[in-house]
Amino acid sequence: MIKAQHLAVIAIRRVLSGKNLTEVLQEIWQSNLPLSHQQQGAIQDLSYGVLRYYGQLNALLNLLLDNTLQDLKLRYLLLVSLYQLQYSKAPSYAIVDHAVSTARILSNKRGAPGLVNAVLRNFIRNSSALCEQISSDIGKYSHPQWWINKLRKQYPNHYKTILNASNQHPAMTLRVNVRKIGVKAYQEMLEEHDIKADLIWDAALKLAQPLPIEKLPGFKDGLMSIQDAGAQLAAPLLDVHEGMHVLDACAAPGGKSTHLMELAQIKLTALDSNAQRLKRVAENFERLGNEPHRLVCGDALYPSEWWDGQAFDRILADVPCSASGVVSRHPDIKWLRRQTDLSLFASNQENILNALWKILKREGKLLYITCSIFHEENLILIKEFLKSHQDARLLPLSHSDMVNGQLLPSSLHDGFFYALLCKT
Repeated sequence: MIKAQHLAVIAIRRVLSGKNLTEVLQEIWQSNLPLSHQQQGAIQDLSYGVLRYYGQLNALLNLLLDNTLQDLKLRYLLLVSLYQLQYSKAPSYAIVDHAVSTARILSNKRGAPGLVNAVLRNFIRNSSALCEQISSDIGKYSHPQWWINKLRKQYPNHYKTILNASNQHPAMTLRVNVRKIGVKAYQEMLEEHDIKADLIWDAALKLAQPLPIEKLPGFKDGLMSIQDAGAQLAAPLLDVHEGMHVLDACAAPGGKSTHLMELAQIKLTALDSNAQRLKRVAENFERLGNEPHRLVCGDALYPSEWWDGQAFDRILADVPCSASGVVSRHPDIKWLRRQTDLSLFASNQENILNALWKILKREGKLLYITCSIFHEENLILIKEFLKSHQDARLLPLSHSDMVNGQLLPSSLHDGFFYALLCKT
């Protein structure tokens, strides 16, 4: 556990300096350090946990310290330890002992181990009272203040629910490949392996407890995929039919592309600008037992560089965005994003939408998607697009969990925005 605390401190420090958590952890795994699967799991849990509750943990630490602690390594070690004391099942004495030992490694100051010991034991004695003293929005909701303010303005009746949902552990959801097995039949297969799963909608099954992929029956045989229930709405909403020429413009890692191929026999072009990520798309197609018409490495912004000149009947545009709807899966996002990023994302999204609109057939449909909950990337952008494109019509989407195309994050799914546009 000492090694896990130490490396989690390094990971958190890098993230709060502006680096993506997934990349940071990959660098640690690929280093020469001898780490068991159990140690990797512990490092990941500590890193994700601290970033998920960073606002609250930081507020607690400020209450526990008389002066601002300048030593960032010690500060992050205390955050890691507070997370363990607050949210893990490990014995408190073991957490404190490991933290004191880790402090000796991280700091050459003689008083560091004593400080860590005193702060953590103070928290153990007064945890309930300290939690009640947290008064700031950041401490209560563990999100940046600008983020909280924006949600409060855009969703005055729902912002607390959104923030709380974004701080929960995400659901693990399967998408049954209905071309190979029925949903009920696969659910029964899970039950035979003592795996409980509830139907959310269509082919989406939510596992009662997350499991390693290798423990899921039929995964290698392509009977199902791992995909959020909210993301599983995309392919059906695009309304594809046999023989249609379809483009998935931002295809990686391939969840929506493969879903489209499971719904109908179509001529699918799966496009992505990242060659490495495109390999994952190909691997997913191979596992599921179907292949796209074309697998293309190219940028949706510049169709002239990869388009063959044949207009598409359907286009799925899952555009790059702030990812504010998937914070429960990627808690580093809320601390890495800046409010100024939203206008940059919106500008890029508008440019992609304009470029793809030109290669859509008349009477064709384009499904615009973001995993964002901010209006700048969603409702506002689509309204502006409709104003500037007289040949565009917004089609109604009927789904009980959506309001104006917005699916808010919950215990069942991530947050997504959908807008189905028809070219008249």
